[in-house]
Amino acid sequence: MEQRKLLERELDILRDRLLLMGGEVELSIQRAIHSLVQRDSNVANQVLERDDVIDRMELEIDRLSVELLTLRRPVARELRLVISISKITPLLERIADHASSIAKAALELNDEPELKSYGEIGEMAERALEMLQAALDAFTSNDSEKARNLIAKDAEVDKIYERLVTELMESMSQDASKSTRLARLLFVAKNLERIGDYVKDICEMTVYMKEAVFIKHQ
Repeated sequence: MEQRKLLERELDILRDRLLLMGGEVELSIQRAIHSLVQRDSNVANQVLERDDVIDRMELEIDRLSVELLTLRRPVARELRLVISISKITPLLERIADHASSIAKAALELNDEPELKSYGEIGEMAERALEMLQAALDAFTSNDSEKARNLIAKDAEVDKIYERLVTELMESMSQDASKSTRLARLLFVAKNLERIGDYVKDICEMTVYMKEAVFIKHQ
């Protein structure tokens, strides 16, 4: 019985660490887009500075996961939880890397003449961020149905990305003087598109945790 209580307590700690990391990653995305749209280089630098914090969070979760698997030997549902967390953690770290890439692009753009419009970058970022928040909520509540519904929403982010690519390429052909700046926006859009893909992967792990099935290649 005591072993059972220890397992449950350590699983709670592991879950909480993941959610803390998720919150930090959400903040990185928010700050990165703010730094781009508002031309705020100070905030962009905050994103880059906090990236090391997120990396340390990933290492801490890895350590806790290994210790839990080694010392407590969870089975069935508990084992799936640990496996899911161990898979989700690097996904969050990669999302944070994309936020850092957006912040770096913002720093470069902020040193150049301002573009009149960022197209649908803001909307795309909002969709990706909402998806991440909802994915972490689905994980917390062990809601595989919500996770499945979110997977379908990635298509919305992809459609915005496709429109953005078309729009930005047309703008580049019309005004060569803006090509470098517009290319950086294309880079930002690609990073947001990749964030959507990683959120979809997080949702797939929530489905695995609840239903014990892998849906990645279905």
